[in-house]
Amino acid sequence: MRFRIYRYDPESGANLENKPWMQDYEITFDPRGKKVLDALIAIKDTLDESLSFRRSCREGVCGSDGVNVNGVNVLACVTALEGLKQPIEIRPLPRLGVVRDLIVDMAQFYQHYRAVKPYLINLDPEPENERLQSPQDRAELDGLWECILCGCCTTACPSFWWNPDKFLGPAALLQSYRFIADTRDQATNERLDFLEDPYRLFRCHGIMNCVEVCPKGLNPLAAIGKIKTLLVKRAL
Repeated sequence: MRFRIYRYDPESGANLENKPWMQDYEITFDPRGKKVLDALIAIKDTLDESLSFRRSCREGVCGSDGVNVNGVNVLACVTALEGLKQPIEIRPLPRLGVVRDLIVDMAQFYQHYRAVKPYLINLDPEPENERLQSPQDRAELDGLWECILCGCCTTACPSFWWNPDKFLGPAALLQSYRFIADTRDQATNERLDFLEDPYRLFRCHGIMNCVEVCPKGLNPLAAIGKIKTLLVKRAL
């Protein structure tokens, strides 16, 4: 199988101009039942131990191995090799700074995530056991809590490419709505006040790249639309 992989090593003296490059690899590898991550590990083990990438659970749960394969953001551990056009081109997630090879700097991504206060805010006295919720109210959170913060959706969004420091991005906005929709949370108005901004929320133009690339099948666009609806209703 043939691969073309993005390489960048700021500490290497081999690349005097300190510029990234695309490196070709060819490896004898049966793609049946294998994932992109399996191929990356095989290349690192047998051809080039300097190749760097993140991975952990290998089950599509941790979200650490997000990459761009043939122009599409994916999780390497759940993306099948079979059927991919060769040479398979693997790049880091777009618009984030590259630390080395396929490893990106997620600081901006997590900064936006922290900004939406992704935790329950409830000032009532803490109950003895737990804060109860009806099955119907709990069902409203399905499709929201499952986000694994891989960054595939946010880095596929042109609005994030243009305004990475101001637009929160689909992942952070999905998590914001997860707590706005939670009946146990008491900070709805505070959360909406924070989002009522020309950039943080309203730079979303409904392109739907986030929906197409989410490895968990979630719909950040729908959550963003519900936040906008709440803001409109509040203004009437």
